[in-house]
Amino acid sequence: MDWLARLESPQNAIAVMTAMITPAVLISACGALIFSTSSRLGRVIDRVRVLSDRFQEMVKNPEDELFEERRLLIFTQLDRQTSRARLIQRAMTAFYTALGIFVASSVAIAIISAAARNYTWIAVVLGVLGATFMLYGSVLLIIESRMALSAIMSEMDFVWKVSQKHAGQDLQSKPGGPFTWLGKKI
Repeated sequence: MDWLARLESPQNAIAVMTAMITPAVLISACGALIFSTSSRLGRVIDRVRVLSDRFQEMVKNPEDELFEERRLLIFTQLDRQTSRARLIQRAMTAFYTALGIFVASSVAIAIISAAARNYTWIAVVLGVLGATFMLYGSVLLIIESRMALSAIMSEMDFVWKVSQKHAGQDLQSKPGGPFTWLGKKI
């Protein structure tokens, strides 16, 4: 009955509720990361569909003098999109794992506060573990965003090459090149 008296104390009840709020904030953060990561995955899927359509159109005109370069670009882009999708999937797994751990942490705080004060370290370990998974998922998304940048840069290089071939003299004589702004390389 001693644990019931401790739990019914207003100060202890406030302390327990305060301790349970921290995982709730992290649960909310995980939800936001899961939402934005699933949006990224949707963009990768859309991009793969565009590349597939572009490939279908390209095959209809194999006499195009840039056929091999276009083919190489599309396959390179598809390879990058596949790698991005895998990274995003691993990041989402990490975020869902963190979410589950933070929920378990919140439940552990409530149970430990009510029944076994000597085991408060369990809630701390769960919180640190959940934060570690969030960090891992974030690192994966940093890698994925760099891949996305690399993919778009190579595509922009190709578009620049094609536009140079088909542009008039007035455009070809302009200073700069791909990835320039106000005459400076970006």
